[in-house]
Amino acid sequence: MENTKYAVGLDIGTTKIVAMIGRENEYGKIEILGIGKSKSLGVHRGVVNNITQTIQSIQQAVQEAESVSGLKIHDCVVGIAGQHIRSLQHSDYITRPDSEEVISDIDLDNLCNQVYKLVMLPGEEIIHVLPQEYKVDGQAEIKEPMGMYGGRLEANFHVVVGQVSSIRNIGRCVKSSGLDLAGITLEPLAAANAVLSQEEKEAGVALIDIGGGTTDLAIFKDGIIRHTAVIPFGGNVVTEDIKEGCSIIEKQAELLKIKFGSAWPGENKDNEIVSIPGLRGREPKEITLKNLSKIIHARVVEIIEQVYMEIKNYGHDEQKKKLIAGIVLTGGGSQLKHLKQLVEYITGMDTRIGYPNEHLAGDSDTDIASPVYATAVGLVMNAIQLQNKRGPIQIEQEETPIAEQQPTQAETIEHKDEPQPTEPKEERKSFLEKWSEKLKDFLDNAE
Repeated sequence: MENTKYAVGLDIGTTKIVAMIGRENEYGKIEILGIGKSKSLGVHRGVVNNITQTIQSIQQAVQEAESVSGLKIHDCVVGIAGQHIRSLQHSDYITRPDSEEVISDIDLDNLCNQVYKLVMLPGEEIIHVLPQEYKVDGQAEIKEPMGMYGGRLEANFHVVVGQVSSIRNIGRCVKSSGLDLAGITLEPLAAANAVLSQEEKEAGVALIDIGGGTTDLAIFKDGIIRHTAVIPFGGNVVTEDIKEGCSIIEKQAELLKIKFGSAWPGENKDNEIVSIPGLRGREPKEITLKNLSKIIHARVVEIIEQVYMEIKNYGHDEQKKKLIAGIVLTGGGSQLKHLKQLVEYITGMDTRIGYPNEHLAGDSDTDIASPVYATAVGLVMNAIQLQNKRGPIQIEQEETPIAEQQPTQAETIEHKDEPQPTEPKEERKSFLEKWSEKLKDFLDNAE
């Protein structure tokens, strides 16, 4: 039971790996009990390219989180990103055998299961099947069809697809680190849970999560996920450009970007100069801040334009699909000076920086409420949701035999009525766990 009191999110990023332990307090807010982070050595652009180094990095982050919190980590919800992720729209329908019965969870589950059987390209696997709107007997724009009558149940789905090998590699790293995989979530969806309000999702919003190796995009409208994309550029390419452009080492380039970097070149005067120590007795280098911000500006504009192209592909220009709440920037890359102004200038959309503090308990450390940890906080929230879904079912299964010990006539009648509401709950549980169970089978077979 100890394990159900807290939840763990594991964010495997290109620059860092974060293990975060949290629990839900009595006010429904997330209390962070411990956090551990380590330098990510075996991940490139969100994809594992060195299993051994990734396992070491995960173990380091997990050990740090355990020593800070004094708790033992058994399982976790892992975030997945990378340039292999793509999304598509798909419509499907089922014909119900008995239209006189109301639509239940089982029907929705059957419809989703049908989408999971879609034939993908070789080496691809469906990660998420996210229903958008339903149609019942031709009646459109239904958000929740449960309890309605109808023979033909249709739905539009947002399907997120990734490469089997990349997903299995992440699963293998987690298992080899001595952890069980409780679930797997697309990172932009986790970050969206942590930083977006329900009002923004209703009005229409684009979440841009600028990480080290990738920039993730999630678009919501009418409270429903409409589009996801992963762009294979992030903060690291900006650092790489500074390194090349100024002929300095990567560590210095990263420090320059964080301390003096700006996305807006007009901000710096020509006489503002920063001096960088030379290597091993060589002369120090002098770099003007104007040149530095010109290098940063060029690359950041390229990233924003790619993201804006994805927003246009979704159909932002159409009145019905307009994103009224604009753009929310999060992730480590969103902390670059004047990035908000540059995004507003390029896209013409309202922009704010997204902090995951809305869902955190009031006494949380201010460092945790940074955009850097948005995905990790979202993954902890996801892990808590999974636990809440499983929790009540365990209690019901334990209580049922007690109710059966001495049934009176009235109790028997009540008991006959009971299984109907509990059955869909079990169905929903299996639907939420389906993906991680499938992945566990995958990994066991691979062994």
